[in-house]
Amino acid sequence: MDDATIRILPANEASTADLDAILGVRGEAARCSCQWFKVLHRDWRETAHEERRERFREQTACGDPGSPTTSGLVAYLDEVPVGWCAVEPRTAYVRLAAQRVPWLGRDEDPADDGVWSVTCFVTRVGYRRRGVMAALAAATPGFARARGARAVEGYPLDPAPGQEFSWGELYVGNRAAFAAAGFAEVAHPTPRRVVMRREL
Repeated sequence: MDDATIRILPANEASTADLDAILGVRGEAARCSCQWFKVLHRDWRETAHEERRERFREQTACGDPGSPTTSGLVAYLDEVPVGWCAVEPRTAYVRLAAQRVPWLGRDEDPADDGVWSVTCFVTRVGYRRRGVMAALAAATPGFARARGARAVEGYPLDPAPGQEFSWGELYVGNRAAFAAAGFAEVAHPTPRRVVMRREL
């Protein structure tokens, strides 16, 4: 699909109803409400689904176009909300800082808030394989740059030719979507995981 047919907005310019339609009411996206990287592992089970959803609403500032902050982007196809992408300063993701994999083979300071991270994609059921993830990935550098980032990076899966992943596993994105958006590989810490980065 031609990316020009997909419109991308900061999440604070979308409505709560739009985000709810994308995440749905069942499945991992609804249960997580994009809080996986926001909560340390030891605290995850103590956080109720409704609390996660409420935190997500606060972080996105949906319906408040004047908000100075928001936590991601929303994709529309023919005015239908079809996709979500989380992108914020890397320091917003406490679980990311606590993990080992993103830092293997790199001399990086996890506390550097000048680097932003793309941590999650959700494509609405019925709209997958239409270029939504690629369009969202392509919009992240401009979004981050306009808010003061000097680099943006993601941690996608790197499937071997013919290898299939479930949609749940691909919430971090795939290498091809980041490469098409001008990100370059800076580390390949595991056979499945790659770190893609774009300097701004």
